[in-house]
Amino acid sequence: MNSKSLILRAHLFLFMLFFSTELKAELPDGMDVEGQPLAANVLRVVETFQLLGHPLDPERKQQILAAAQKRDAEQLQKLLQPLVLATVEINPEVRVKVQRGVSKAEIQQHGFRPLLIKVHNLSTVEAALQIDSPQGGAVYAGSSLGILKRQEQTELNRNENRRGVQSRFLEVEVYRDPPMTQQLSGLKVEYVVVLISSTESGIREAQLQFDVGSGTQDLGFRGELPILFHVLPAVPVRFNVRDETGKPSIGRFIITDDIGRVYPSQIKRLAPDLFFQPQIYRADGETVLLPPGKYTVTSSRGPEYKVLQRQLEVPTPQKRRRMIQFDFQLQRWIHPNDYGYFGGDHHIHGAGCSHYTVPTEGVTPSDMFRQVKGEGLNVGCVLTWGPCFDFQRRYFSPLALDISESRTLLKYDLEISGFGSAAMGHVCLLNLRDQTYPGSNGTKTENWPTWTVPVLKWCKEQGGVTGYPHSALGVDEVSGTRWTMSKYDVNQDEKVSPAEYKGGLFPAAFSTMDMNRDDYLDTTEVELSLKAAANQLPNLAIAAMSGRGAMEVLVSTPEGVCDFISAMDTPRVSEWNTWYHLMNCGFPLKLSGETDFPCMSSRRVGQGRVYVQLGDVEKLDYARWCAGLGKGQSYVSDGYAHALSFKVNGQSAGRQDVELASPGHVLVTADVAFAPATPVGVAYGTIAPQSNRLAGDTVLLHAPRSLEYVKGGERRIELIVNGKVIAEKQVPADGQIHQLQFDIQVSQSSWIALRQFPQLHTNPVNVLVSNRPIRASRNSALWCLESTRELWNRRNRYISADEKEAAQEAYQRSIQRYIQIMAECPEGT
Repeated sequence: MNSKSLILRAHLFLFMLFFSTELKAELPDGMDVEGQPLAANVLRVVETFQLLGHPLDPERKQQILAAAQKRDAEQLQKLLQPLVLATVEINPEVRVKVQRGVSKAEIQQHGFRPLLIKVHNLSTVEAALQIDSPQGGAVYAGSSLGILKRQEQTELNRNENRRGVQSRFLEVEVYRDPPMTQQLSGLKVEYVVVLISSTESGIREAQLQFDVGSGTQDLGFRGELPILFHVLPAVPVRFNVRDETGKPSIGRFIITDDIGRVYPSQIKRLAPDLFFQPQIYRADGETVLLPPGKYTVTSSRGPEYKVLQRQLEVPTPQKRRRMIQFDFQLQRWIHPNDYGYFGGDHHIHGAGCSHYTVPTEGVTPSDMFRQVKGEGLNVGCVLTWGPCFDFQRRYFSPLALDISESRTLLKYDLEISGFGSAAMGHVCLLNLRDQTYPGSNGTKTENWPTWTVPVLKWCKEQGGVTGYPHSALGVDEVSGTRWTMSKYDVNQDEKVSPAEYKGGLFPAAFSTMDMNRDDYLDTTEVELSLKAAANQLPNLAIAAMSGRGAMEVLVSTPEGVCDFISAMDTPRVSEWNTWYHLMNCGFPLKLSGETDFPCMSSRRVGQGRVYVQLGDVEKLDYARWCAGLGKGQSYVSDGYAHALSFKVNGQSAGRQDVELASPGHVLVTADVAFAPATPVGVAYGTIAPQSNRLAGDTVLLHAPRSLEYVKGGERRIELIVNGKVIAEKQVPADGQIHQLQFDIQVSQSSWIALRQFPQLHTNPVNVLVSNRPIRASRNSALWCLESTRELWNRRNRYISADEKEAAQEAYQRSIQRYIQIMAECPEGT
């Protein structure tokens, strides 16, 4: 070794000696501090360690309590010093530096060990101590803040793994819940509890970084501390999962500890476990890694199953002798298959909604099958759409995928969204034999139509079933007021007179809207009337046509190429309102149930469902199920409400019409059932929304997310004729089948259905009187007419020039059809 190297090493040694001496002097073991506030802080630490399941050694705890009683600050610091992982100093200039403590850095794989941080707060700053790590943070990327806001899980959006780092094995968080505090108190000395977990076991080095806000880190990396952690291994716990018949199955499990923490940690999940779901899905014989401890496990398999809870204890390695396993016997409260109904979600996504590590690729069919079977669905339709089109289309097959089972089918089809005709309304194309539109060359950029009717025709030509998803045509009372005044204020005096009102589309009677009784309608009165109407079902408020919902259903339905409109994921009033108006015109449009998972209903598949009547079948056929959906041989629900039989004079929905030679009575019968426990939430009707127009919405739930359930109660069943409630009955939510019967008078050709708002709606049975078509409401036809005109006026610019002539002709045919229907409707309807 040459002399220069020796001199360099000597200088380095002296520097390190000086630096370590300086740092040690700067961060002494004890400091002079008031005893009473320090004792209060220390007692909170003791209580927190107890709460987190890691109580202090009894002897040390008693010594701490005695010192706290005496307010002996020096003794408290001495007693806690062996437990300190790191000592942090915040100098008077609010610069943060850190030194390693003497406690053992032992943590738990997939478990959270509380560790102690001592803070010398020389600046008396009252800020939150932040602790980060380059080895910490989420392992996924591509989440959507907007969607996480819907889920009230915005914390999952932090520090995503955008660079695809493979070494994010650590999870670090300062414990701020009571009895601890959100931020430092400003006391010269206090203690902070930090929770640290690792997804890997063994010896792992990680770096902790400390600060109390941006720019407070000290120079020379002195706010960073490398620590060699000893990570105790988690325990593989086997789940033995059996369905109600005793056969192996897949279950849905939420695993929590005593303080409600979810396991495995959501920020450390990659497919098949998805980070935005508190639940995991496990098949019979599969495992989950858990640290030793006590847990509450909530098990189910979707809304048709009971929600069961049990306490589990995972023993320490010293206490276990063999594989740890627990048996889970799933229990149904209802089985629609026994009544010939097979439930499905026709609108699921495997990618593209910014929920996955690579949203344009997403997850595989095996991951989606786990979701579908784990929620007890018979059919799951995974739809490829814009952002993931190039990648996910590779999973397409003309038939259900081979991964399917006899009573659980998975099929990939298309949603035209994010490309093509999306500006005129999204469409779901089911039971496709070919997913490549002619001339598109297998891409989403070439030759896809820019309005929906041609795409629907293409699907129908290959035997497919067509419809519109997330179909709510919402009301914007401000723009609606502008539309009303521009159309009906003929003399432009900013008022609508009785003469101008006559024959127009208004949300209520003139006398109701004229609130100040001056015999005119001003803009305020129109706006307030639109706002009130938006909460009613049905209503005549003009729809916004602002680029959402089933807009072009008003054209494709008269053109005869649309089978269904979707429900159960957007606000119920505006979903069902459009459907009611079109049925009042006599069109055979049917209702289907969906989630648009994970874009709309963002926690699980099957939150909205359609139950198709197929009879007694051993093996499901996807094409037949889709055909039944298109014919309306079904009801829609959230899975917690069921109409297992609905008949009018013995005829079921989607079958033959009931024919009456003249006005007369019909007998309506139904078998309904409601779950004995229903989730808490606006989507299920168990929390009242801010206004009725938001009822049933799964997009913005207008109330905190909850894992709680409401037990029992009553549900109001309503009999609907031409969109109006004509009879109702109360039914207990007790998990039992209740038989209902209504004897009603039918005076004109009508559609009849059963609903429970917002959880359940059957498709209709048509009753034709004197062989005349259904012409239930001139106002409904007028609503369809003016909405179609407004749609063309507002959005025809999105239709390409070479398609515009054909589109305009179709719009004009629909407009003329509505005008004709208006003329055929009885006066005053």
